[in-house]
Amino acid sequence: MDIDKTRRTVCLGLLGGIAAMATGGAYGSVTVNKGTRVFRLDGGGVTYAFGVNGDGRLQTLYWGSALSMTDELAAPVATPENSSNETSIMLTPFEFAAFGGGTMTEPALKVRFPDGVRDLDLRYAGHEVEAGRIVVRLKDVQRAVHVTLTYAMDQATGILSRSATVENRTSGWVHVDQLAAAGINLPYADDYQLSFLTGRWAGEFALQTRPVTPGSTVIESRKGETAHQANPWFALSRADTEEESGPVWFGALGWSGSWRISVDLDGLGGVRATAGYNPFDFGYRLKPGDSLASPVFYGGFSDAGFGRASRMFHRYQRTRILPGAPAPRPRPVLYNSWEATAFAVDEPGQIALAEQAARIGVERFVVDDGWFGARDSDRAGLGDWVVNPKKFPHGLGPLIRRVNDLGMEFGLWVEPEMVNPDSDLYRAHPDWVIHFKGRPRTEARNQLVLNLARKDVYDYLLKTLDQLVSNNNIAFLKWDHNRTWSEPGWPDIAPDEQQKLYVAYVDNLYKLLAELRRRHPKLEIESCASGGGRVDLGILRYTDQVWVSDNTDPFDRLAIQDGFSRAYAPAIMMAWVTDSPNYVNRRVTSLEYRFLSSMQGALGIGANLKHWTDADFTLAKRLVGEYKAIRATVQQGNLYRLVSPQQGSPRSATLSVSDDRRQAVLFAFLHSSTMRETQPLIRLRGLDPAATYALRAISGMAAKGTPARASGAYWMGHGLQAALNGDFQAAAFVLEAQT
Repeated sequence: MDIDKTRRTVCLGLLGGIAAMATGGAYGSVTVNKGTRVFRLDGGGVTYAFGVNGDGRLQTLYWGSALSMTDELAAPVATPENSSNETSIMLTPFEFAAFGGGTMTEPALKVRFPDGVRDLDLRYAGHEVEAGRIVVRLKDVQRAVHVTLTYAMDQATGILSRSATVENRTSGWVHVDQLAAAGINLPYADDYQLSFLTGRWAGEFALQTRPVTPGSTVIESRKGETAHQANPWFALSRADTEEESGPVWFGALGWSGSWRISVDLDGLGGVRATAGYNPFDFGYRLKPGDSLASPVFYGGFSDAGFGRASRMFHRYQRTRILPGAPAPRPRPVLYNSWEATAFAVDEPGQIALAEQAARIGVERFVVDDGWFGARDSDRAGLGDWVVNPKKFPHGLGPLIRRVNDLGMEFGLWVEPEMVNPDSDLYRAHPDWVIHFKGRPRTEARNQLVLNLARKDVYDYLLKTLDQLVSNNNIAFLKWDHNRTWSEPGWPDIAPDEQQKLYVAYVDNLYKLLAELRRRHPKLEIESCASGGGRVDLGILRYTDQVWVSDNTDPFDRLAIQDGFSRAYAPAIMMAWVTDSPNYVNRRVTSLEYRFLSSMQGALGIGANLKHWTDADFTLAKRLVGEYKAIRATVQQGNLYRLVSPQQGSPRSATLSVSDDRRQAVLFAFLHSSTMRETQPLIRLRGLDPAATYALRAISGMAAKGTPARASGAYWMGHGLQAALNGDFQAAAFVLEAQT
């Protein structure tokens, strides 16, 4: 049973009288001590524990390295009052703090009632254990507001999933002003560090690290989507934590709409983090009998630094989140036509590109924007998902057949959630966009956002996309989303209901993706949002890969991909080889350098093949072949960030090691060499120290004197030196264990 599948309704049978339950399979063990009312989850070398204190409130006890199963945790005791300004309820580390009962900390839940009361005091009302999950029921001390908290821990990684559902059983409405999935509590220490990811268009996934100090740090999106400016992932570490040592607590929110993560210090120096819906402009009115579920929060603990934290999270995503879990299909080598043709697509031109792409071993050919409606620029046609008869007089069929005959799958770019005012769809249904009645409608990229929360919009998009895929042999959709929200109104429903838009839109987006995939089980989808604007663990349940950034400059991508890898798996990270000079910053780099930068993720080619020389095709064909031989290790192996490009480092190096440690792939990059400086040795990680590994260069060479084969202990202890000199240089090596 999957925790995400119970986002909307929690319905578990009562298992009264069961004190403990050890579960096998994918979930860790669950233990409940009936005497102390302590709940414990164990898995992946991690223990998480919480309990009910003497006041009947749920309180965090422990989150860290696995405790012995014989260790008994004492019943929780509320933190004593420090002063009249720092009362017990303000200092106690609650699992799920409601606004009320005297607390003034960041609430996980805040509601208001018809009589003006805005106070909620949640107490323990019972629990159930089933299929590796703990479900705890809370209730307000007076009113029939019920909250259900659901916990599950992954057996292999120790990743903890948490969610909350609030239900109105009163006779009147209850208005939810704020709802989080979880609250995180860490005990007092004076050296906590907070890491998170920020950015902008063409500069996504920039790693930020700062001390946790008094006051609040708020990471958020108010834009109706995940957004470029911040990503819903964070990590808390200690001052001495490094890449491969020290404690790290980390988490990510599985939500593709507006979100917020707040990190605070309480009055005694304890750290609290709260993650859920963004309360900015948020409101969700529950009628009697209605309920609202939070997104799912995923949290983990590593006692061996950021590297292990990432590898655990990558594994969890591959085995528990992605549509193909537990064994997602390796990403095919892809070609996309955008840089070659922009909007000027037509049947002969695309066939010519497909024939060139097939020469180098491409496995999936994707036609980008411009194939539909009156789409000759970004000013018109968006929303009219019919094939342009001038560009494709016989439909897409002849092109698709030629692509398939060349041994490639066919893919298509779409942007279903958007519409140009200059389109047949908008002229027919101007009321279908998100807007406030009688107010101006702000355009961005000459487009507006369709209100997917509406049933008629949902039905139209499902019918249109279903027909498009049914009538053509389409294996892949690049699903774009090129602007954020504005004027977030829904004038067709009552004013006090309109702020439900923030939840209803995303719920219908997930429903649309799920239903489209149900009808077309072989269809794969990429999440794209003007670059990396919608990358999160919510959308990844329905999409196989993500577009990380519109910035394809191979040097810039080293830092972008490094930041991305802190939170997300290389298995989903699309990385394209495009033209030089790169359009973002006019930087000139070699084709080989561009390939090696992109080969660290899911390889794609977006260059204009019409400009390539025979030598370019020869090199590309060789490197695509090399990539296919290492693809499983790069995409689904264990990633080691040996040398980080962060903070302006002139060097970068990553190592991917297969699960069985039989293959390892090293990529090394140099921005520039000066004054005949010597390149340092790169010490590898994750190998079998007793195995003998043969070294082979994919590109570049190792320094003179490097052995052709040596033990894993040698490569990890001594290391190897790449022969890199000059500007924007790169090398790649594969190490194969010998039998």
